[in-house]
Amino acid sequence: MDKRAKILVVEDENDINNLLCSILERKGYRARAAFSGTEALMCIENERWKMILLDLMIPGISGEEVILKIREITKAPIIVVSAKTSKKTKLELLEKGADDFICKPFDPDEVIARVNSNLRRYLEFSSAEEKKGNIISYKDISLDTESKEVKVGKVIITLTSREFAILELLLRNPSKVYSKANIFESIWGEEYLGDDNTVNVHMSRLRNKLSKAGNNGQDYIETIWAMGYRLKK
Repeated sequence: MDKRAKILVVEDENDINNLLCSILERKGYRARAAFSGTEALMCIENERWKMILLDLMIPGISGEEVILKIREITKAPIIVVSAKTSKKTKLELLEKGADDFICKPFDPDEVIARVNSNLRRYLEFSSAEEKKGNIISYKDISLDTESKEVKVGKVIITLTSREFAILELLLRNPSKVYSKANIFESIWGEEYLGDDNTVNVHMSRLRNKLSKAGNNGQDYIETIWAMGYRLKK
């Protein structure tokens, strides 16, 4: 893993921002502080970041709006660091494009564990796969494993790293039914403990993006009752 990866820390409270930067830098990461949504977007537009840690209660542009704007620019993982801990809030943030959530007050070990996990997944997603046949196709969907470009027909769609990974998993074996446990453990690399929401939210976003780009709003992924998901025949 690239321990010199650049991570943007967006937090308006100076002490918390300094603490997060210090935690990251002690592990060899390069951390940069931003104190508002406007400053964060300027940094993201002008530099390449491997990850963004984002508080929601920031001046200027709200954290929720920052997530949406970040997703127009980069697929880098967004970890929300917030005292807003309700289930509804977490699901809404996932819908907007966040990848993970750390509750305040946070444990430094948890911060590093989640940063490492999300960064590892993103770097695997981003690294060029040196092999022939890097285009995977099904119906009018084409996925380029090297350039990370996804098209439905001639329409290019923007996916987050985890949406891309889920689609690639399905495309590699289109007739297979993948359970939620299969998907979670393959994509997140963690033991599945029965929480449906994480997989459901990411799958819903992926299905909507594919459907909107396709002809007549057709659904490309079907739910097999009590079993899981597969590409629609």
